[in-house]
Amino acid sequence: MPGEVMNLYLAGTSIMEPYFRTGEINAASVSALCSFYGISDFEKEYLSKFKRVIIDSGAFSFINGKRIGNWARYTEDYAAFINQYGIENFFELDIDSIVGLKEVERLRAMLERLTGKQPIPVWHKGRGKDYFLGMVKDYPYIALGGIAIKEIPRNIFEKSFPWFINKAHENNTKIHGLGYTSLPNLTKYHFDSVDSTTWNVGAKYGNVCQIKLGRGGVPDAHQKHRPGTRVINSRELAKFNFLQWIKAQQYAEKHL
Repeated sequence: MPGEVMNLYLAGTSIMEPYFRTGEINAASVSALCSFYGISDFEKEYLSKFKRVIIDSGAFSFINGKRIGNWARYTEDYAAFINQYGIENFFELDIDSIVGLKEVERLRAMLERLTGKQPIPVWHKGRGKDYFLGMVKDYPYIALGGIAIKEIPRNIFEKSFPWFINKAHENNTKIHGLGYTSLPNLTKYHFDSVDSTTWNVGAKYGNVCQIKLGRGGVPDAHQKHRPGTRVINSRELAKFNFLQWIKAQQYAEKHL
C-alpha cells in the first residue's frame, strides 16, 4: 500500500561494476535507478540481479542539452527495451520544456501502447495542480519532477510536498520524488520512493560520506572533507560512500 514503505534508489551504479563483479557489493541488496539513455552493458546484465529497478527515460539528459532527432523512434526503442527486460517501473519522457505537453502525452500513449503498461508520468510545474489531480486518478504510480533542476525554489516546493503526497495516497497512488534525498526531510515527507546520486558526489573531491543517526533516530549523510582537492584512490572512496548509501536504503525500507 502507498505510504507503508519508502524505496531509495541509487543512480550511477555502473561506476561500481568492478565491486559488483567481485562480490564486494551484493547486487541483491541494491535498489538501482538506471537511465535508458546511455545505459551500460553492465547495467543491462545486472537489471535482473538488483533488488529492485526503476528506469529513467533519459529526460534529465535531454533537458540539460542532449538532443534526439526523432522522438518517436526513441520512444519505440525505449518500449522495446522495457519489453525485452521485463521492466515494471519506468518513467515517461517528461520533456515538456523541449517538445511541449501535448507531444509528451502523445509519446506517453505510444509507450503505453507498445509496452501494454502504464509508465510513471512526471508532474512538472507547468502542468498545474489540476493536471496532477488527474494523474493520481489515472495512474497507480506518479512522480514529482523539477526538484533537482529547481523549477520551484526548494524551500517553497517542500512546503507543498504534503499536499502532493496526500493527494496521491488518497487515490491509492504511489509517488516518487525525483532527485530528492534530503535524508532528515524524508522522515517528514513520506514519498513512496526517491532517487539519489549523492553517494558519488564526494569521491571526486575527497568527501567521505557516513550515514549516521541523529536526534530521534533521524538519518543524515555527514560529509567529511579530506585535506587536498582530490584523492589518490577515488574509486575506493566511491565504494565506501556507495556502501554507506546502501545503509540509507535499508534504513528507509524499514523506518520511513
